[in-house]
Amino acid sequence: MLFDRLEPMPPAAQRKITSENPTLQDALGVLERVFGYHSFRLHQSAIIEAVLAGRDALVLMPTGGGKSLCYQIPAIVRAGTGIVVSPLIALMQDQVDALKEAGVSAAYLNSSLSFPEQQAVERQLVAGALDVLYVAPERLLQERMINLLGQTTVSVFAIDEAHCVSQWGHDFRPEYRQLRMLAERFPGVPRLALTATADERTREEIVAELSLEGAERFVASFDRPNIRYTIAEMGSVSARERLWQFIESEHPEDAGIVYCLSRKQVEETAAWLTTKGRRALAYHAGLDAQIRRKAQERFLNEDGLIIVATIAFGMGIDKPDVRFVAHLSLPKSIEAYYQETGRAGRDGEPANAWLAYSLPDVIQQRQWIAQSDGADAFKQAMRQKLDALIGLGEMVTCRRQALLAYFGERGSKPCGNCDNCLTPPATTDGTVLAQKALSTVYRTGQRFGVGYLVDILHGKADERCLRASHDKLTVFGIGKDTDASAWRGLYRQLVAQGYLTGDDEGYGTLMLTDQARPLLRGDETFLMRVAPLSERGGKSKREKKSPAAAGVPAEHQAAFSALKALRARLSGEAKVPPYVIFHDKTLAELAQTQPQTLDALGDITGLGASKIKRYGQAVLDTLAAFASHPVLKNRLSATVNETLALHLQGLDADAISARRGMGLGTVYGHFSEAIEAGLVEARDVLRDLDDGDLDEIHAAFERFGTLESGKLGPVHGALDGRFDYGLLKCVLAELA
Repeated sequence: MLFDRLEPMPPAAQRKITSENPTLQDALGVLERVFGYHSFRLHQSAIIEAVLAGRDALVLMPTGGGKSLCYQIPAIVRAGTGIVVSPLIALMQDQVDALKEAGVSAAYLNSSLSFPEQQAVERQLVAGALDVLYVAPERLLQERMINLLGQTTVSVFAIDEAHCVSQWGHDFRPEYRQLRMLAERFPGVPRLALTATADERTREEIVAELSLEGAERFVASFDRPNIRYTIAEMGSVSARERLWQFIESEHPEDAGIVYCLSRKQVEETAAWLTTKGRRALAYHAGLDAQIRRKAQERFLNEDGLIIVATIAFGMGIDKPDVRFVAHLSLPKSIEAYYQETGRAGRDGEPANAWLAYSLPDVIQQRQWIAQSDGADAFKQAMRQKLDALIGLGEMVTCRRQALLAYFGERGSKPCGNCDNCLTPPATTDGTVLAQKALSTVYRTGQRFGVGYLVDILHGKADERCLRASHDKLTVFGIGKDTDASAWRGLYRQLVAQGYLTGDDEGYGTLMLTDQARPLLRGDETFLMRVAPLSERGGKSKREKKSPAAAGVPAEHQAAFSALKALRARLSGEAKVPPYVIFHDKTLAELAQTQPQTLDALGDITGLGASKIKRYGQAVLDTLAAFASHPVLKNRLSATVNETLALHLQGLDADAISARRGMGLGTVYGHFSEAIEAGLVEARDVLRDLDDGDLDEIHAAFERFGTLESGKLGPVHGALDGRFDYGLLKCVLAELA
């Protein structure tokens, strides 16, 4: 519990920069000393400089771009306590834990604390003992909280998730609009509004509603180049089976989030993934609070766990190594899609955003908008946002270009890292097929869903068809030459492009729109998207991208594993998630550079003074057992040394071949270079050869003059091909 960890701390004022006018150099000192980073990223320095000077700012920065440092560092450097407004209880606890590990005096006030715990935090605030305090907007608006802030010095107000102020947004919270009072009650305190998700309209609303007309604006690129965007068509394979194909081939052991539309679908999908052998937990608002809390704790603390959730999960989750986010149904807007997929790959390593959707998803979302209680203007805005997302799904060009353009970032080049760039879909003239599909809707009375319409096109005369005499229609059976999945895909495209619409009552029936008339008359053509083979059940040819750990050379993998074990022990003792202690990137750098002193640890990214003081000796003790083997200190290539390192770990040639995914001959080639350099002996690497084999090979070398010619072909043939060329090369290298 937080109350148990409220150890006595010196007043925050004693840890502040002594200058009345702190500078960017002071901020850089905090960045290095406290957080263990050696330079600012993106717009961080300009934003921090503005706040240090007392100016307001609007900050748009992608997830993982370093938004939190933009207010945490000014809160530490400036006199007083920084107040962070956040709607996310999970994020509050996560960031407070991380700040405490870095030696920063931080706390939060929210409904998860008991009354005595809240009182303890309030005493710290009034005493000036806190650098940073996180509060929910509802609490900050209470007069009691305002009075408490009046008894202390506030260094900065940071309004996180500022897009919640927008009534047009996907996370609208009315109380955010009342935060404009901060400008009136605390006119001398700089305010930052921060978000990772806001189109141009939402930005203007943030400025207007929070009285930030004079604020400097900092808009970083929305691009997350490490995330690969894939939007899969359903075809004949169910969404769930497609999901399993994706997870099994791309992320067999990785942590990920799977989003579903309903609570029932969440529970069924989690149970199904468990039967497939993956550890998967359900998370939705209908579950008991204790069950949700335990699921979240397990997700933060365990490797390789999958959370299946409604959108109730993920807000404020700071886990850096989520390798994939999958959607089994259509989100409500591009903003929601961008925010949810942004929870993958926060560490900057390769990650996947995977979405599968079908025609019923489109119809259901449109029905929900039609049935909502919102005003007509609101419904129209929601329809436009949904149409933009559907357009993203149906497009044949680069998805990342469209995603960035939606947020006002135009002119980017094709990314080369989305499904459309990697496996470009084809288009074909689908005018005749579209006319058949629309005619079937019309002639059946615009009263049926896509399944029945496809049956009519295929000429299936079931009882319902015969009862309605639809077997007598001119469209009956006219689509037999096109498979059902293609018809379903075409109907989805016709709905997406506005030629068809669903009924508002929720029965799933399709009706023609006015836009369909010119197409039916033949006055316009219809280009149909044809799914690439990989979407129709074929194997994807994409290269697998590995997380940070896979970037550690083989000779340092053992050290990396030992450091991960140390991190697990330390996080267990501190009762915080492992990444709060050290990120994977920090462990990878430690394993590869293997610093030998506490001073040298200061050069490692992510290690500030507090962590070095607390954990430095344990890290050095762990690394001491993995000093680089003298054999690996040579001038051979990195790939040869990787093979050599695996050999030193006890792996034979076959095992190394399997581990590295390379041919056995290539492994023997690496061995021959090491033998020729005098680093290993042939007997050490050629474990399957006995003395008789070596004598036979030596005799053949002598008979054919191989030592002089270097030609192995005659020897290989004379020995009936029983010995691999690479193996013979190793024996020759030792004799040469």
